[in-house]
Amino acid sequence: MAVKLAPSTKRRTAFHELTVAEVRRLTEDAIEVTFAVPEELAGRFDYVPGQYVALRTTMDIDGEPKEVRRSYSICAEPQPGEIRVAIKKDLGGTFSTWANEFLKAGDKLDVMSPMGQFISKHPMAGLNDPESIDTTTEHSFVAVAAGSGITPVIAIARSVLAASPATRFDLIYANKAAMDVMFLEELADLKDRYPARFALHHVLSREQRISPLLSGRIDAEKLQTMLTSVIRTEEVDEWFLCGPFELVQLCRDTLAERGVAPEKIRFELFTTGEPTKPEGQIGRPVKDDGNADSYSINFNLDGLQGTVSSPTHARESILNAALRVRPDVPFACAGGVCGTCRAKVVSGTVDMEENYALEPDELANGYVLTCQSRPTSPEVTVDYDA
Repeated sequence: MAVKLAPSTKRRTAFHELTVAEVRRLTEDAIEVTFAVPEELAGRFDYVPGQYVALRTTMDIDGEPKEVRRSYSICAEPQPGEIRVAIKKDLGGTFSTWANEFLKAGDKLDVMSPMGQFISKHPMAGLNDPESIDTTTEHSFVAVAAGSGITPVIAIARSVLAASPATRFDLIYANKAAMDVMFLEELADLKDRYPARFALHHVLSREQRISPLLSGRIDAEKLQTMLTSVIRTEEVDEWFLCGPFELVQLCRDTLAERGVAPEKIRFELFTTGEPTKPEGQIGRPVKDDGNADSYSINFNLDGLQGTVSSPTHARESILNAALRVRPDVPFACAGGVCGTCRAKVVSGTVDMEENYALEPDELANGYVLTCQSRPTSPEVTVDYDA
């Protein structure tokens, strides 16, 4: 009997050049981009609904060519031969603005193998393991999303609703106005297809709706009311939260107050809530002249050992230091959100400033985000292959 391999959520990252098959306008400032995946790369791009890919290209910035990387969630259930992501234009966003204005079918971009832990802990189907989902147990899922936070959520909702007639999915989706709602038609289609099992609650902050509960921003009082009168909180098997830091944290705190176990809550951010803080230290020039006190950073990547010296006064992240000697060290957001730069501390100690990506069990087993970690011992060794 052939052994089927489920898609890995912690596979070794690698970029592959893919061709844009289609660019579809979702809203005035958001597009859906479909990449064609050739048959020989199918195994590299299998994924579980809720995961993301990093995109890489070189852009002219201030008259100089610079590498730009951005992470975007996959917005469709697994389909052979393609990967779809949604890109919403951010205020001042170099890559997202370029993509919305100029990206077209036929263009080529470097796309990283899918990664991410914003996935159901219940069995989910992938391209290589379509029968893995549990279709007999009744499951109840609830998602709270805002803006482009719908991207991974719609992939999860489509997959679980199609795979099991015993699944119920409630979605609270916050936007400024109806014209800002991404995947509006697709969500309506889901509601028509599963009227008894999919409940959709549009909350618009700048438009008046019939129900006051669905008008205005989601604050603590409104969320408590929803969890009392709209959602059967005690029956929910798993929660998915995706949006800006403030909303996700409000939901996490409120659910904790209501006694929801942390292991039932999955969350992903598309901002860290600190817009004035630089995202990581990628590309920050650090010169080691050999005369000052320094940390010795050792790392294992693709079975090869690397060593780099980092001056103590520079307060350099492990990722930034490693990139100075190995440009292929994996990273995407460099802001502690995506988890691409994850590595295990083998020896020595580090201080990790932010973490919005690693699970408690990963932390307990010694994993860190190297974009956010700085040495606190004279010598540190991390393993990217672990």
